[in-house]
Amino acid sequence: MLAVLFPGQGSQFRGMGADVFGRYPGLTRYACDLLDYDLVALCRDNPDDMLSRTECTQPALYTVNALHAFERERREEPPADCYLGHSLGEYNALLAAGVFDFETGLRLVKRRGELMAAATGGGMTAVMDVPPARLLDALAEDGVEGIDLAAFNTDAQVVVAGSDQALRAAHAALKQRGIRHAPLRVGAAFHSRHMEPVRAEFEKFLGEFTFAEPRTAVISNASARPHERDTIPAMLSRQLVEPVRWADSIRHLLSLGTGLECEEMGGSSLTRMVRSLMKSDVHSQPVESAV
Repeated sequence: MLAVLFPGQGSQFRGMGADVFGRYPGLTRYACDLLDYDLVALCRDNPDDMLSRTECTQPALYTVNALHAFERERREEPPADCYLGHSLGEYNALLAAGVFDFETGLRLVKRRGELMAAATGGGMTAVMDVPPARLLDALAEDGVEGIDLAAFNTDAQVVVAGSDQALRAAHAALKQRGIRHAPLRVGAAFHSRHMEPVRAEFEKFLGEFTFAEPRTAVISNASARPHERDTIPAMLSRQLVEPVRWADSIRHLLSLGTGLECEEMGGSSLTRMVRSLMKSDVHSQPVESAV
């Protein structure tokens, strides 16, 4: 089984897209017009670190991911058996599977980025080498409240989210216990209860669009199972307030017993996560990277 993976927010970098913008001038111009700024210049120069701003990051990364996928198709590489995307990358996975077209996806992520950027305050932190249940128990024992699990990336890494005050308390508790952690460069507590106002507003926006049946399986971040046409809007809405179930998604594919080959668009971080999961899973099949 060949799984094509799309990275999400945090994988952006200055200079991204330079290898594909020139190959797709029409789509690139369209994206610039819809966004009302020079996307190529933004990615090339990153003025004032604008690529780190959620409202800019999401449409920029979606566009670059999409052009890489179009380029892969142009080269007539082997078709994917399934698609997965991490958070924002899920929109690229749905695009690749024919659920919506490039324009619709860009409009969706533009609005998603705007709404999430408006939800200022709070943040996210990656925590290493502690099982999720044990992590929550440890924080509770130390009197830390208001922390949500925001992503299950691997057995060795989870991401937590919370208000600024809650995260300060969590960082102090983790440091006292000698637990490795690293704050993430994000502007709010994504994939947590704090995104509920965003979820409600985005759900209304999703209702303005029509979604097609996926031509190829796309694994949902919220359920870790393949998307079904009728529930795609609900799953995309849930994704904002629920954790990214990356580890469960990969294990679902592994449970099919067909072997797994992974190809990641524009990076290697997701492939490394898959390899980490394989090493920790006694029922795993060997994973090969086509990157």
